[in-house]
Amino acid sequence: MERSVEDIQSIEQVASISSRNDSKIGALISDALAKVGKEGLISLEEGKGIQTELEVTEGMKLDKGFVSPYFITNPEKMEVSYDNPYILLTDKKITLVQQDLLPILEQVTKTKRPLVII
Repeated sequence: MERSVEDIQSIEQVASISSRNDSKIGALISDALAKVGKEGLISLEEGKGIQTELEVTEGMKLDKGFVSPYFITNPEKMEVSYDNPYILLTDKKITLVQQDLLPILEQVTKTKRPLVII
């Protein structure tokens, strides 16, 4: 039997059952979903202590920085900052620029907006 899980209370119940009936974990998961919304991303990490906690990060946080100092847009702060960029996410190595990227680069160039490849 299938039923839709929409409200926070139902999400908490499902999360609690999925975490071996741990209502504390279920409450944390439902709270996280309430904060990030349906389109948000939740990631779990193993902690070093014994306390379970919820941390919300606005935007996207990357562990690594820019590949080259030539990407820096603000030399005073040593950061890369773009307004309204296109973002290309991939889990594969881009080897054939001509075949893989050229069609995308041509379309982005027409818009005059920056492209960030992750």
